[in-house]
Amino acid sequence: MWPWEHVIVGYVAYSLFSHLVYREGPDGVAALAVVFAALFPDLLDKTLSWQFGIFPGGYAIGHSVFVAVPLSVLAGVLAHRLGRPRAGLAFGAGYLLHLPSDVIPDYPRYGRFPVERVLWPLEQAEGEHGQGLINGFLEAFVPLAYQLITLDPSPELTFQLGLMGCAFLLWTYDGMPVLRELVVGTHRQVTGTERS
Repeated sequence: MWPWEHVIVGYVAYSLFSHLVYREGPDGVAALAVVFAALFPDLLDKTLSWQFGIFPGGYAIGHSVFVAVPLSVLAGVLAHRLGRPRAGLAFGAGYLLHLPSDVIPDYPRYGRFPVERVLWPLEQAEGEHGQGLINGFLEAFVPLAYQLITLDPSPELTFQLGLMGCAFLLWTYDGMPVLRELVVGTHRQVTGTERS
């Protein structure tokens, strides 16, 4: 799954949870937490594998359920102690939804669930390593960019673009968290006003 798809899955799930439980959209801290956590496994494992060749594939320690669950719980406890429990929940949602998102979508294409991706160190997913982070990303991204440039997107890319549009509409409905806080903070600095 592409990084932006992980962000969409994490943000949409947490936003819907936030609306159902808190009756409001995520704030900027929770939005940042869910986005970072949704990207974290790939940022860690792809770097360790593609750039440094430590793991044989891009699915290792960061994708491991044996790391993700305790780390999500720890983040939740720390966030609660810092008075930001929603950020802890958002982190857990983004991180823990990343794992099945890398397993479930492969079934229609390959007829199997590659659960080895989330079972490190018991299982080790194979793949390319040592190719360099930039080269690995470009190798996967250039075909998509070509489809966009030639205005000939595949059904899969068309679906991804539709998902992006829906997620953007939800983020807008939520009041554009993060951007909203940046604008309000900048306005306060410029005008010298304090929060009442």
